[in-house]
Amino acid sequence: MSIRVGLNPYGLTYHLGLQGKGTARANPDGKGLEGFIAIATELKAQVLEIFDPWLAELSEQALSDLKARLADLGMTPVISAGLNMMGPLESALRSARLLDAKVIRFGLSPVLEGSRTMWGVKWFELQHAIREALAKYAPMAEAEGRVLAIENHQDFGSAELVDFCQEFGPAMGITIDMGNTFPVGEGPMDFVRRVAPLVRHVHLKDYRVQFTDEGYRLVRCAIGEGAVPIKAMLDEIGKYHIDINCVLEPGALEARHIRFLKPEWWHGYRPMPASAFAATLAAARINRLGDDEDFRTPWERQADQELLDYELTMIRRSAANMRALGIMT
Repeated sequence: MSIRVGLNPYGLTYHLGLQGKGTARANPDGKGLEGFIAIATELKAQVLEIFDPWLAELSEQALSDLKARLADLGMTPVISAGLNMMGPLESALRSARLLDAKVIRFGLSPVLEGSRTMWGVKWFELQHAIREALAKYAPMAEAEGRVLAIENHQDFGSAELVDFCQEFGPAMGITIDMGNTFPVGEGPMDFVRRVAPLVRHVHLKDYRVQFTDEGYRLVRCAIGEGAVPIKAMLDEIGKYHIDINCVLEPGALEARHIRFLKPEWWHGYRPMPASAFAATLAAARINRLGDDEDFRTPWERQADQELLDYELTMIRRSAANMRALGIMT
């Protein structure tokens, strides 16, 4: 399998001005789209997953110029959008059309940490609304020859993502976020085996795991230094694809606490064999953090002056790790 690796903005949210936007903690010098392209160029990115609200602000001529610029840089564009989270899908379709992007990474819900009851949503009503939206948008994407690649954004499990793809047809695919199997209680290899034929885009993400009295905490780290078996997961995807586009995405600046030891956390989940959850726990123990280690990022410690170096150092180390594994050129 031929692997093209690039960058998305979500591991550089403070540097780019996305973290804390509109609050007193926002980076006043956030670099935005131009800063994103600059670091991608430094890393010799071959793929650029672009935050659609940046593109929605640009004229058709500006997007045409950006298309030519990305072609000169050898970067394949992917549009990053989400249902009711980053503006209407019509905006993402416009951006994809003008940049000739074939894939739209698509988030489905505001749920995080696998908790279907703790994020102010009514889970089964939310699923109904998502299905209504996909029934509308999948034909629109198909008519334009594009794929809505829905992400496992700490909300849906592997079987549920497969169900969406089978229900809404050939315009549907999956963006697999490699770190986001742990938030829904699934081991990385079990998850990827189920979704691999439908994967259209990959987020290379890693976590170190810290076990707690309520479950486990997922802590941001350089990609290749945590619990996620990046190369083995790509090998599984390679059984079904000749080539694949991937992007580097260190985790969020806030640790994710997966409270699976609380009975209410399991609301809305399908039954899982004990052996499958045992495999999840075994995978989570690789390179784990000690119970008493400080898991906090500079953002969580209110040390904002450290954030720029923290983010840039981590993304550069992640790229170096992927090159050492032979994944990134």
